[in-house]
Amino acid sequence: MKSLSPTGFALFGAALVAISYGLARFAFGLFVPPIRADLALSPYVIGIIGALPLISFLLATLVAPLSAERLGARYTAVLSGGFGVGGLTLISLSGGPLSLGIGVFACGICTGLMMPALTAAMQALVRRTLHGRVSSVMNAGTSVGVIVAVPAVLFLAGNWRFAYGSFAVLAGIGMVAAWLFIPSVSRVVPANAAPPPPISKLQWSRLFGLSLFAFAMGFVSAAYWIFAPDLVVTLGALPPGATGWLWLAVGIAGLGGAIAADLADRNNPPITHALMLMMLSASLALLAASPGQIVIAAFSALVFGLAYMSLTGLYLMTGIRLLPGRLSMGPVLPFMACALGQAVGSPVVGALVDEFGYADAFASFSAIGILVAILSPLYPRNIEHEPEEAEVEVEEEDTGLQAAYDYQLQDEEGEPYSYSAAAEEAEFDSLSESESLDKPDKAST
Repeated sequence: MKSLSPTGFALFGAALVAISYGLARFAFGLFVPPIRADLALSPYVIGIIGALPLISFLLATLVAPLSAERLGARYTAVLSGGFGVGGLTLISLSGGPLSLGIGVFACGICTGLMMPALTAAMQALVRRTLHGRVSSVMNAGTSVGVIVAVPAVLFLAGNWRFAYGSFAVLAGIGMVAAWLFIPSVSRVVPANAAPPPPISKLQWSRLFGLSLFAFAMGFVSAAYWIFAPDLVVTLGALPPGATGWLWLAVGIAGLGGAIAADLADRNNPPITHALMLMMLSASLALLAASPGQIVIAAFSALVFGLAYMSLTGLYLMTGIRLLPGRLSMGPVLPFMACALGQAVGSPVVGALVDEFGYADAFASFSAIGILVAILSPLYPRNIEHEPEEAEVEVEEEDTGLQAAYDYQLQDEEGEPYSYSAAAEEAEFDSLSESESLDKPDKAST
């Protein structure tokens, strides 16, 4: 295994996320117009196919922690890359809805396995004080992948098969790189860190509320991810190549989502949630109202990208904070709920398009999003960590993604696990030199 610095690992992880999330999952909507035309598929069938990678993402997410534990980070990442190569190749060769559906289903598995593998590798290679920063950079890979898909549709709008073949080559390169740079350990946990406390009824109730909001956001966003490019081509009579500007705007605006989510955690999450969900809903209505105006359509994509990435970042931080001491469960639940919402929303919007047309379908989903945004005062608050009265002021300043990650390891008093910087330096120096990084066993220090 070749060694990477924390910055190098963050950029490398962002590249793998760009392939597995941006290209294998979210780029599909960009190519719906030419795929639907070439394979003679109805909007309802496209909606069903668009739900398949989300269903497989859910299934893969359920087994990913076990895979990272048993196989190790390296083999899980390589397995993810293998599904990506196979799925993207199959899409490029698709002759009908069955082969296309199998291809996108395999791509969903690729997406579901990648982030748990990278998280396990991050725990082994990156100091815990940098986890928030590294995670933010890796999460930005989704937007980068969406941006990378733009030149393909701008220059290859009529040759989507070649575009997906190119994506498969990139996934193959990523798979080889994962073998070379990712360690095979499952995760690194200090031996004297306290086990997480049992999940309380209050935590379960707030997690349920968080999951409902994430499900609703995923449901509403499905309309944009799957059908926005097809809407501007079918309803707005824009050329298929012009849809690339939508995804370019989504990707660029999405890069600011991590900053917005971090600011939300420092200020008022319910208010930020209401604002961002209103923006996401408005982007659907704006696109449906002016599908033939490329400038307005691109502006709606900017609004959608910023709102979507901000909301997913906010759900990530809330999930982590609601389950302190649990390394994987907190971040996973809201993302599963969001994916489930998208899986349900995709065929529903396809059926509405078939029955009532694009404008009415998008307007209906926009109205649902506005209704959920109005309920944002019910957005779950963080679980307090019971600080002393004198410490309350200090605790209130302890916000942001890194602060959320700090509670993923706790001491016997339920406070963030801490030790000297020198000890942390020695821990990771010895770990990076150890042959244990090349064995698929759990490492503890």
